[in-house]
Amino acid sequence: KSSCPLPGWRSWNLYGANIDQETMMKIMDGMVSRKRQVDGKNTSLCDLGYCDVGLDDNWQICAKSPEHGYTYHSDAGFPAVNPGRFPDMIAMTTYAHKLNLTAGWYLNNCICQDHCGNGKDRGETDESCYVGDVDALVQFGFDSVKLDGCGKQRDLNVWATLFKEAGKSIMIENCHWGGTVPNETWCPFNFYRTSGDVQASYASVVSNLASTYQWASQNLSTPGCWAYPDMLEVGCQHGPHGAEDPGLSEEETRTHFGAWCIVSSPLTLSHDVNNDTIMDQIWKVIANPEAIAINQAYAGFSGGPFQTSDDFVILPSVHGENETFKVPGWTYLYKPLKQDNTKIAVLLMNSDLSTKTLKLDFATIPGFKCEKGCQVRDIWARQDLGGFDDSFSVALKSHDSAFLVVSSS
Repeated sequence: KSSCPLPGWRSWNLYGANIDQETMMKIMDGMVSRKRQVDGKNTSLCDLGYCDVGLDDNWQICAKSPEHGYTYHSDAGFPAVNPGRFPDMIAMTTYAHKLNLTAGWYLNNCICQDHCGNGKDRGETDESCYVGDVDALVQFGFDSVKLDGCGKQRDLNVWATLFKEAGKSIMIENCHWGGTVPNETWCPFNFYRTSGDVQASYASVVSNLASTYQWASQNLSTPGCWAYPDMLEVGCQHGPHGAEDPGLSEEETRTHFGAWCIVSSPLTLSHDVNNDTIMDQIWKVIANPEAIAINQAYAGFSGGPFQTSDDFVILPSVHGENETFKVPGWTYLYKPLKQDNTKIAVLLMNSDLSTKTLKLDFATIPGFKCEKGCQVRDIWARQDLGGFDDSFSVALKSHDSAFLVVSSS
């Protein structure tokens, strides 16, 4: 299993069901394009670690099989690819590999969800479609897979066993929306969804982020088994959720990305990487090497909150429902970067509707001590702010954040 959260890209948040092979191959080109720079060097998204390009739902053709009535499998259990959208899966994954990318697939689909399998998380009695899907994945040359929770193929032990027996190392995303989670001795996947689908709104981002907290507190988000609050909505607007995807402001974009970094979530981009306007707007955020390094670090705790305000803010509806979401006016999250706790990443989030000055008292950071003063570095600005004795204060606009590394002097 990979010891670090896997960065990459996936198609759903941008394209929804409107996806095809040509589009995927253009995205692959965009992932290796070196049109932009980091520290004066031409750099691609893959150079930064975003190298897994994942196809989501609607690669299949929906039609009932003659005998069993399967909706996108043959009666023998082999998946039916829509040749109009994906005429040559092998050519697509081969293209990815030529670009030094890995290619991700999607199974147990939601569109025309199938009923082969018993629908149970454990104790599967019909493995025919599992076998057909794994055979197809290996034949097509995919390297990773998102296993959704819509169809009846929910037994993750069966999936993991079949991949292992096929002799191919596959990165597995468990997308059961928080319904199937690991324990101290069981995690046959590499990362697991802790929430429903994220949307391009601040309320949705904060709601999904909070779904990771309980797993981090139980030490169940660890190397090779990461808690995952869904894809990044950075650079996304008006995706498959329509009006429920209003897009994120510049401040919300920073906070969203920083939050996913500090809780060790896999960083799965889902915007149009070939849109120069969008890429120019978000490049300094998604290409911040210090933020990515914090995401990839692990020193015994995956990251979570340690302090919140007593005052709450009511945010608008989440996930398209007629409801509101109550969150603390501000939240402080932390993640140790060294085993001896002498270096800590901290994210100060202002969820209030107005600008607030937030004060970080160093003594409140769990396990952290700086007896002779603390050094503070601004991750967004990528500059040292100097030494501070007991605390650090910063004024933040609504929904903005300060991303810091605090070190003992």
